[in-house]
Amino acid sequence: MFVRTENFRTFTRLYPIITTIVAIHLILFLTANISQTFLNYTIGFNLLVWEGEYWRLVTPIFLHVSLTHFLFNSLSLVLFGPAVERMLGPVKFTVFYVLGGILANVATLLLHNDLYSHLGASGAIFAIFGLYFYMVFLRPDLLDSANSQVILTILVIGLVMTFLNPGINVVAHLFGFFAGTILAPFFLGRGTASRPRSLRSIFPSFGRSHAPRSSKQSLIWIILIALVLFGILSRYI
Repeated sequence: MFVRTENFRTFTRLYPIITTIVAIHLILFLTANISQTFLNYTIGFNLLVWEGEYWRLVTPIFLHVSLTHFLFNSLSLVLFGPAVERMLGPVKFTVFYVLGGILANVATLLLHNDLYSHLGASGAIFAIFGLYFYMVFLRPDLLDSANSQVILTILVIGLVMTFLNPGINVVAHLFGFFAGTILAPFFLGRGTASRPRSLRSIFPSFGRSHAPRSSKQSLIWIILIALVLFGILSRYI
């Protein structure tokens, strides 16, 4: 589910919205590093939002100035976004992604001081994680136990990194996640599960001897570990 085996042409055909968002990331990253005026006009800045520049609730979702920030968020989107785009379809996925990012930025506006500035896709990406969290427990028909294990591990690591890394917009991460979880049933539906899936059913072998993992499972964990290490190390680069 999270292992990408498509070539570039196939990926762009199957996931046009993910492709478009990453392209926007790249274009805005280059533009923001070339033009300080453009950056000043698009960055999230609470005081100017309060003064009526409401586009600043949207533009930061696609804006990055650090190379590592741009790569980390774009890679996260490429790994974890395609399955959601296929489930929701292009239009619903676009609405969900942008709305999740806007709600994270609204929370930033309300809970940070007027002089706070911010940018980055993290709030919208955490909204995707929130949707996955909903699927893990309330839509088990859409997410099997193996992928649920990956998602819960990513969430734990993501939350730890949120509070450990300096300069992180903690409010955007948390409220992006909450927004995605709350929005999930409206975009996915409630399904037919009579009761939530338990942690025991997701991790049935926890504390027991483990069976050998398949090569596909190993590849998923290698990608996960590499992504986490890249995110942690990006604070020093």
